[in-house]
Amino acid sequence: MERAIQVFAMINLVTIGLSHVVQPRVWAEFFVALRDKGDRGVFVVGFMSLAFGSLIVAFHNVWSGLPMVLTILGWAQVLKGLVYFTFPSYGLRKLGIVDVERARMFVWPGLALLVIAGLLGYHLAVSG
Repeated sequence: MERAIQVFAMINLVTIGLSHVVQPRVWAEFFVALRDKGDRGVFVVGFMSLAFGSLIVAFHNVWSGLPMVLTILGWAQVLKGLVYFTFPSYGLRKLGIVDVERARMFVWPGLALLVIAGLLGYHLAVSG
């Protein structure tokens, strides 16, 4: 099951990472639209984070080697979901940072996701 979750995460991280790099303006517009929805928009971000993170932590409890990066990412997403659901005003402040004119801010997180995906891919390749 751990290997399957690593593949699942790798597919998601590559797709979303590449999208952040090549379409940062659309990501900025998406999060501005969510911000405009107020707490309801914050809840959308919370659902996305909790869904991805809880799937990882439920089936990938690995605390050593490269796969540990995925477990940490999963717990970080669960925590983000928890914070956004319980303190939506905090989530709204975080969404307030996003500006379409500064859409390039999404490129670096996209590259980080691609690096994590690369690490997972490397581990999957060498672990057989």
